[in-house]
Amino acid sequence: MKNKILGEKFFHRDVLDVAPDLVGKLIVGTLGDGKEVTLRITETEAYRGEEDTACHASKGRTERTEVLYGKAGTIYVYLCYGVHWLMNVVTGETDQPQAVLFRACMDHDGPGKLTKELGIDKSFNRESFCGNPRIRIEDDGYRPEIEKLPRVGIAYATPEYRDILWRFADKNRKNLKEKKKNA
Repeated sequence: MKNKILGEKFFHRDVLDVAPDLVGKLIVGTLGDGKEVTLRITETEAYRGEEDTACHASKGRTERTEVLYGKAGTIYVYLCYGVHWLMNVVTGETDQPQAVLFRACMDHDGPGKLTKELGIDKSFNRESFCGNPRIRIEDDGYRPEIEKLPRVGIAYATPEYRDILWRFADKNRKNLKEKKKNA
């Protein structure tokens, strides 16, 4: 059976629906040398609106955050701590800023590690996952059990948003890693 490539309809939903649904999907990137890299998403985080003090849009519309107000399926890439490129996908309605951070993939625990493996840099910012020859998200039918956790690295957010359970992880991610290592 051929994997289904996710289109705009998948992303054109509320971030709290899209974020857990992305867990278990595959990110497929084509590197500069033409080699394809496929990573299984094991963890995501939801960022939802100007009221979410952990969301970049909490400061309003700026040149940097304008992408969050855009079309569902748009890629939002930013540099974290001047070191790591982090990748998100915009979800929901235009002008309602929300996005899903790709937090971890199988064998790449951390958003900077997965973007490095995929060759993600600023050039991907504002592109779309839909119809993109460099990167796409596929569904191969895997449906993990989802664990809800607090988001990571947002000590600056107000307590109600710092402690909210908007990180979604494959509950079986550690077993999958061990299984793969022993195969």
